[in-house]
Amino acid sequence: MPALLLALALTALAALTLTGCGTGTGGAGASARPDTRQGGQPPADRAEPLPGPAPRPALPATVRSADGHEVTVRKADRIVPLTGSLSETVFSLGLGDRVVARDITATFAQAAKLPVVTRAHDVSAENVLSLKPDVVLADTSTGPAEAIAQIRDAGVPLVVLKPATELEDVGRRIDTVATALGVRKAGEALKERTDRRIAAARKAVPGRAGGAEKASGSRPRVAFLYLRGSASVYLIGGAGSGADSLIEAAGGIDAGKASGLKKDFTPLTSEALAKAAPDVILVMTKGLASVGGVDGLVKIPGVAQTPAGADRRVASVDDGVLLNFGPRTDEVLRSLVRQIHAGGK
Repeated sequence: MPALLLALALTALAALTLTGCGTGTGGAGASARPDTRQGGQPPADRAEPLPGPAPRPALPATVRSADGHEVTVRKADRIVPLTGSLSETVFSLGLGDRVVARDITATFAQAAKLPVVTRAHDVSAENVLSLKPDVVLADTSTGPAEAIAQIRDAGVPLVVLKPATELEDVGRRIDTVATALGVRKAGEALKERTDRRIAAARKAVPGRAGGAEKASGSRPRVAFLYLRGSASVYLIGGAGSGADSLIEAAGGIDAGKASGLKKDFTPLTSEALAKAAPDVILVMTKGLASVGGVDGLVKIPGVAQTPAGADRRVASVDDGVLLNFGPRTDEVLRSLVRQIHAGGK
């Protein structure tokens, strides 16, 4: 998750925890979860491990951490991933029975009963160390820095990854996690499966024939809004938000980026919405609920005046998978394809 979005989410998440999200009011195009591959029913919120026996880590393994450290992992019996995306990757590699804690964003079923070692995304070094981990996985947005330093100073191997902001990052992160945990072969298999599924999802984009894209004039303009109504956090995504890569892969135009927003996230204003002129508004499901559903969304200044607001065209994807860029990103793409194209709701 981009750094600005994460920083603003810390306060917002604490507020949502106290107030609850509510059910909101659904509208045309609202969808609580990504599409399933078959049958038209939403899939269970579960990570999907590779088939067959769980891999056995071949250790020690040394990797270059994104914060400049050379990290040697000698044992992986007790793994602590500090983001939901990293947790999902570890479980998908078949190593879920070795995970002993989770970040609050790891919401899929297999992780639900694990102890949470974060407070509104802030890592508790004491909680992490009390679980005697063999290896900790984090990314550069994980904090505070003092907690990360405390874990590393305690002698625990800590591997930091660069956050993912585009589809091309999915394979890189799988490779890094698999290498650090000594399961390179499983990593190759998971990467192949994920790449294949993403490619299949992209082929389903309407108007794409033989790899050709629709003309830009016929593609929907989609604005990603990050909403946390209880904390009065309203942002619009631009270049590098992560949503731009997904929208473009699903056959849309990122309206914020196309309107000239060069930062990943910018405070939402009526002027920014007017310039973006989205045909569809993309939101996270909890964010949509936090503003009172589609009925509440169109009351935000400027929304009703956009083509999307006037037509109540809102696409929603679960918070736990939208910007994860992991083994379930194909589900996100399938959901976006269905929701942002005319007749696909």
